[in-house]
Amino acid sequence: MRERGSLVLGILMGVMAALILAGPASAIEVGQKAPDFTLAAPGGKQVKLADLLGRGPVVIYTFIQAFSAA
Repeated sequence: MRERGSLVLGILMGVMAALILAGPASAIEVGQKAPDFTLAAPGGKQVKLADLLGRGPVVIYTFIQAFSAA
């Protein structure tokens, strides 16, 4: 059990170090073009932003929800 705790702690420390060393991400401003990216879609398909832009305008919406422990 102690080994598992050490493994989890090691992974968490590695993730935190990677986030700290990565530095801040640059945000895009309203009206700027988004960089091309690829996401996994249902059914194992890959969706590229460039492919969607070929069909017309694309709206990227982010929904962030805060979860609280009850």
